[in-house]
Amino acid sequence: MPEDHRPAVSVRILLAEDLGTTRSALALLLGMEPDFEVVAQVTAGDGIVDAAHLSRPDVALLDIELPGRGGLDAAADLRAEVPDCRVLILTTLGRPGYLGRAMEAGASGYLVKDGPVGDLAKAIRRVLGGETVIDPALAAAALGAAPSPLAPRERDALNASAAGATVADIAVKLSLSESTVRDHLSSAIGKTGTRNRMEAMRAARQRGWL
Repeated sequence: MPEDHRPAVSVRILLAEDLGTTRSALALLLGMEPDFEVVAQVTAGDGIVDAAHLSRPDVALLDIELPGRGGLDAAADLRAEVPDCRVLILTTLGRPGYLGRAMEAGASGYLVKDGPVGDLAKAIRRVLGGETVIDPALAAAALGAAPSPLAPRERDALNASAAGATVADIAVKLSLSESTVRDHLSSAIGKTGTRNRMEAMRAARQRGWL
C-alpha cells in the first residue's frame, strides 16, 4: 500500500532475525499491513537494545537463537531498558522450557514461525492491546511439562561450557572460583541425568532449559 494511504500513526516494529531471507520476507509481509511499519531490522542479539533506543518500536519480534546475545536474554534487557516496547518471541523452537523462560523475561507472546502472517499480525495487535498471546499447541504442551530444575548459576555454567571451555575459563567468565564452577556443573549433570557437562548442556538445550 502506498505510504500516503497508511494511518497517521503506524505500529512501529523491530524485527530481530539472523537469517536474511526469513527477515526480508517477514519485513515485506508485515509492511503490507496498512498500520504496520518495520522501523528496525537486527541480525544479532547484542544489537537489539541499541536499535530499540534509536527506533523506539512499539513491539519487538525476536528469534531465540541469534548471534551474540540470545533472544530470551535480549527480551529481558528490552523490558528493563525500553519498557514501552512489547516483546513477542517468534521462533522455530516450540519447546515448553523456552516458553517458560520467555514469560519470565517479560515477553508478551510466543509464536512459532510456521503460522500464517495474518495470525502474526493479529498477535501483534493483541499484545499491543495488553493481551498475552501463546501458540495454542505449545501452551497445551507446557501444561504437562516439568519446569526447569536448573538454578541460574547452573545454567550460566552450562552455557559457558560451549566451544570446549575449561573449568578455569568458565570461572574467569563468571567471576567464580573453580571449585564453585565444578559444584554447579556437577549439580547440573545430576539434574539432567547425563554423564558429563557437554551431555548436560545438550540435554538442557533440547528441553528448552538453556
